Amino acid sequence: ERRIFLNQLINVLPHQNLSFLQESISPLLKRDPFQVLPHELSLRILSYIDDPCTLGKSSQVSRLWHLILNDDQTWKILCERHHYRRLSAAQRITTNQSTRLQSIVNRVGLMGGKSDRGGNLSGVGVNTGGTNSSIVGLNHNANLMESIYDSSATRRLMPTSYKTHFKYQYLVDTAWASGGRLAARHVTADQGVVTSMQLCGRYIVVALDNSRIYVFAEDGRLIHTLFGHVMGVWAITVHGDTLVSGGCDRDVRVWDLKSGNCLQILRGHASTVRCLVMADARTAISGSRDNTLRVWDIERGQCLRVLEGHQSSVRCLEVVGDICVSGSYDYTAIVWRVSDGARLHTLVGHFSQIYSLAFDGKRIATGSLDTSVRIWDVNTGVCLSVLQGHTSLVGQLQMKDNIIVSGGSDGAIRVWDLNKLACVHRLAAHDNSVNTLQFDNDRIVSGGSDGRVRVWDMHTGHHIRDLSTPFDSVWRVAFTEEKVVILASRRNRIHIELISFSPPSDM
Repeated sequence: ERRIFLNQLINVLPHQNLSFLQESISPLLKRDPFQVLPHELSLRILSYIDDPCTLGKSSQVSRLWHLILNDDQTWKILCERHHYRRLSAAQRITTNQSTRLQSIVNRVGLMGGKSDRGGNLSGVGVNTGGTNSSIVGLNHNANLMESIYDSSATRRLMPTSYKTHFKYQYLVDTAWASGGRLAARHVTADQGVVTSMQLCGRYIVVALDNSRIYVFAEDGRLIHTLFGHVMGVWAITVHGDTLVSGGCDRDVRVWDLKSGNCLQILRGHASTVRCLVMADARTAISGSRDNTLRVWDIERGQCLRVLEGHQSSVRCLEVVGDICVSGSYDYTAIVWRVSDGARLHTLVGHFSQIYSLAFDGKRIATGSLDTSVRIWDVNTGVCLSVLQGHTSLVGQLQMKDNIIVSGGSDGAIRVWDLNKLACVHRLAAHDNSVNTLQFDNDRIVSGGSDGRVRVWDMHTGHHIRDLSTPFDSVWRVAFTEEKVVILASRRNRIHIELISFSPPSDM
């Protein structure tokens, strides 16, 4: 009888009324698929969405969608797709899938199975925040003209789920592209040149050619100014809470970074200490302009052995396990065994001084004034390839996995694939020499004599942005996942800047 009545009614309605009926009836015929499908299938469907903003907006459709999108497995899959690191068991709340699904079922049951609009989960938004720094005063003991420090800029909340972990990492990546906050800025009152810098663990250590060493906490707060070297400090290395430094006074000094005290003064070199590495917690290796390397026991303050073989100044060092590689102005690199000081191989092939070195335990890369990069097998000492493309000194080298990034005095940065032994990206990075560079899986950060700090996409080679305002010259740049430290000069003063990409805590 209802159908007959409706059929007769529809037959007599004018077109305008029929259009109104259609608009009113169509929404009533729609059904929420997540109410109909088993929750296992709903989660399976969501696993194919790789855009976090889509998931964030979807969680606002209804309370049911909000509950399903709170499932941690969805965000874990998204973390894997974006190559974000896995959370440790201590960092996340672990629940098995049956417990998670049962939680959704129970909570949906309490809602009566209705798709009630008004879910209040915020989408994955981007708010890089502004600079909120405060001047903490002049530290005359540290010889600083200006110290600006914002303790909240580098503060990080510990993730408790893959969802909070993903949101944090996503906001960090977005801030790298457009954002970031000034966490600290220090300007020295004296003139000088930054010779070396270490960003590792809980410390940022900066060495100058005026004999000073500044030690900052990881958040940019000044901890110590170390005095002891008579002339310029040209090499530093950090292992845990221990700093080892060397310079023009030919001394190697061991410092406790917690207290700022000098623990040992190691003497023996006859000229400037130019490079330093730590083989382990108690063994340091130094290279000098006296053509030798020395292996030190820094706990007992003794020289264990002297490594002789170079005919000119030792310029760079790298160590992996018991193997140490040194590069020299005598055009060669030498492979040493640290435990007994044995010379394993002498790498001969460059036509000019070696200025840079990278070593991953299997392969050695050397950069030279002859404009080439040579790849060597550490076990045989054989040259595997000669990578050519730079037109001037190759002063910067870094190797990771099967990728090498090189920077030259020609202002160019080149990315090399070691599997293909070919250049995959050629970046016209700076108008002058590339003074410093570092890369990870996603980006390259470089600094040059043109005063710019630039960020590049590791996968495409495209320029992303410039960091900070231009300086007169940039000496050192180092970064971690969430911050970058810039050491540069402006108006003959040394500027130390820490830029944080951590999102504000209220996000």
